[in-house]
Amino acid sequence: MNIISLIISLLSGAVGGNVAGSLMKNLSLGPVGNSIAGILGGGLGGSILQALGVGAATGGGLDLGSILGSVLGGGVGGGVLMALIALIKGALAKQ
Repeated sequence: MNIISLIISLLSGAVGGNVAGSLMKNLSLGPVGNSIAGILGGGLGGSILQALGVGAATGGGLDLGSILGSVLGGGVGGGVLMALIALIKGALAKQ
């Protein structure tokens, strides 16, 4: 994975985690928790999309498609992982 694509995915994941946290106020992990979960999810989401060939930088450079793929993969991955962690945390708290 290109280092620039990784950074974009991580930052997008942090944003995606915080957006998901603000949409699900009752499951939010707080700004720091949302960001950490989002960063992890962003890295995973970006890596998975690149492995599938979506948003991968070709020829060693970045084009608009690869940047948008990194932003989309990171943001969605960050939001999804934050939501999963929040749901698991909520289920464990009920026990």
